[in-house]
Amino acid sequence: MKSWTSRSVPELPGSMPQLRLYDTALGRVVEVERQPEQSMYVCGITPYDATHMGHAASYVAFDLLNRAWRDAGIRVSYVQNVTDIDDPLLERATATGVDWRDLAQSQIDLFHTDMDALNVIAPSHYIGAVEAIPDIVPAIERLLADGVAYRVHGTDGEPDGDVYYDVEMAGKRSDATDAWKLGDVSGLGETEMLALFAERGGDPTRAGKRHALDPLLWRVAREGEPSWSGATLGDGRPGWHIECTVIAQKYLPAPFTVQGGGSDLVFPHHEMGAGHAYSLSGVPLARHYAHAGMVGLDGEKMSKSKGNLVLVSKLRAAGEEPAAIRLAILAHHYRSDWSWTAEDFAAAKERLGRWRVALDHAPASSAAALVTAMRSELANDLNAPGAIAAVDRWADEALRAETPVSALDAAQVGDAVNSLLGVEL
Repeated sequence: MKSWTSRSVPELPGSMPQLRLYDTALGRVVEVERQPEQSMYVCGITPYDATHMGHAASYVAFDLLNRAWRDAGIRVSYVQNVTDIDDPLLERATATGVDWRDLAQSQIDLFHTDMDALNVIAPSHYIGAVEAIPDIVPAIERLLADGVAYRVHGTDGEPDGDVYYDVEMAGKRSDATDAWKLGDVSGLGETEMLALFAERGGDPTRAGKRHALDPLLWRVAREGEPSWSGATLGDGRPGWHIECTVIAQKYLPAPFTVQGGGSDLVFPHHEMGAGHAYSLSGVPLARHYAHAGMVGLDGEKMSKSKGNLVLVSKLRAAGEEPAAIRLAILAHHYRSDWSWTAEDFAAAKERLGRWRVALDHAPASSAAALVTAMRSELANDLNAPGAIAAVDRWADEALRAETPVSALDAAQVGDAVNSLLGVEL
């Protein structure tokens, strides 16, 4: 699947220091081992609605990580999926009377436009679930053959043959110290897991399952639903978690460096994906798990059901500058929960204007210290608010300085803000 086209990223003198990042699975900030090449998988959208601020905040967060690595002179292999077949997409298509393929493509195109506008570096590989089915099917067949997956007999009008992952059997497969067991990524207990599983697309009450938390691997064809050949699995379509696991294992090293996404993906999506990966390869899926916080609106949870989504495309259509939208996002630490407010957005627009004015007053020899300060903040768990504060201090000094103005320093500051924060001045 075609991705969007990245803009060029300015190269800066010097280099990012050792990166430290909060690892969800470990529950603490850790050093990310420096390597010539780093790898990252960030879960993509289910394309049934436009890019809302929660999506934008997550992709901007991991764009910071991408930029930090690149600033350190590291090659980055970045993979993102798009879940272009799933229940929410089919439900929205039915409700709106639009063919599910047309709906998916329209929302993917809009997402690409939003990401380009927000100056998010495009992934190296952008892979749809549908195009990954030829890789997903043999992976599920292998899990069945290895005894960590099973078929469920249909009840209550459901057909025979849906395939589920056996979380208890998978957790008993190896005595290795790094083998997966349920709870390794999320740290949750079973009661908490059951509540989230039901809330986030799971089916804990499905008759015939061995364990309520067993996730779906393959949904055999139902009348009126799209389906694909599953070889020995029968016609059908893949479950959500196996999709990302198979794509990641195909395009990234094992284990890859960082699995990223919103905090609502910790369980069940990243938990189950980690289990699938270990069952398929005997190797952990990722070295580190990192997650962006949730975004609300004026203190309330932002959701499609409440109708209170802040859409990037609508802000852009209203004439708002994407650089200001991005700066408003970056004013909050990536793993904090926060709310979008008109006041904060106004402050971001004012800040962007102030920085631009300050460029015309850039004092000689002022850029190097600013770049050092920004790098220090970003190396500390992607502390974008700290980096923004450093630019604010520089702008304050520039606007009151009486020293000679330097076009060279102005250019270097503009490049640094672009390269490290992705904000074009």
